[in-house]
Amino acid sequence: MNAYIFPGQGAQFTGMGLNLYETSPFAQDLFEQANHILGFQITDIMFEGTAEALKETKVTQPAIFLHSVILAKALGNRFKPDMVAGHSLGEFSALVANGALTFEDGLKLVSQRALAMQKACEIKPSTMAAVLGLEDALVEKICSETEGIVVAANYNCPGQLVISGEVEAVNNACEALKEAGAKRALVLPVGGAFHSPLMEPAREELAAAIENTKFSKPICAIYQNVTANAVLDQAAIKSNLISQLTAPVRWTQSVQQMIADGATLFTEVGPGNVLQGLVKKISREAQTASATLEK
Repeated sequence: MNAYIFPGQGAQFTGMGLNLYETSPFAQDLFEQANHILGFQITDIMFEGTAEALKETKVTQPAIFLHSVILAKALGNRFKPDMVAGHSLGEFSALVANGALTFEDGLKLVSQRALAMQKACEIKPSTMAAVLGLEDALVEKICSETEGIVVAANYNCPGQLVISGEVEAVNNACEALKEAGAKRALVLPVGGAFHSPLMEPAREELAAAIENTKFSKPICAIYQNVTANAVLDQAAIKSNLISQLTAPVRWTQSVQQMIADGATLFTEVGPGNVLQGLVKKISREAQTASATLEK
């Protein structure tokens, strides 16, 4: 069975989407629509912008979404998913690709999400850190014993977990994790504590926008970050999407469940190949590929 997976923040690079724009008139039209919807030339930043300009949350999230969604749509009849999943932001790309959201509504929600997250980041100094080489349960235990707000945020693959929270709490947790035997506990260059309780203001803001957006019946199940289970019901999809901002990304569990449900090939749609690497670490048997317009 074919599983299509969509990357999240961090996959951006200068020149992303340019090949699509130049080789597909259909893709070019969608990119121009996006410039109009967003009210600025995001294509200029994607194709020629500096790494610094691409790192701005209000740019990064729509840019990755556009690259992924436009590629999926440009594939036409060759895009035949039995199931989909997306890592954090990638969940929105997956929902447009599987027909639950329109291109325009998906882009508007991603733009609102990015701005809401940016605002939440500015309320309180916060950060994230990558932890390598420890069992999930031990990382969770140390976070719970650390003073302040620090939680497990991204279950990326066995032995690779990202924690998220207040700057001081994350730093203290990193020290305790190293003492407990972590190979690395490295603070990441991110603007805030994504997928933690500190994103509550953003969750509230996005909840209103999601509730007012029409969701259609998807063509296949989406394995959502919050539950790691197959979801088809529109109301449940909305609810999980709202919870996603303050809840952890259960990527390891999602991939494991997709494999249990019959997934054999995982095709990454969008910039980079980070998710393929994670899938391989979760299951050596799983086949992976990058989506491409070349036949």
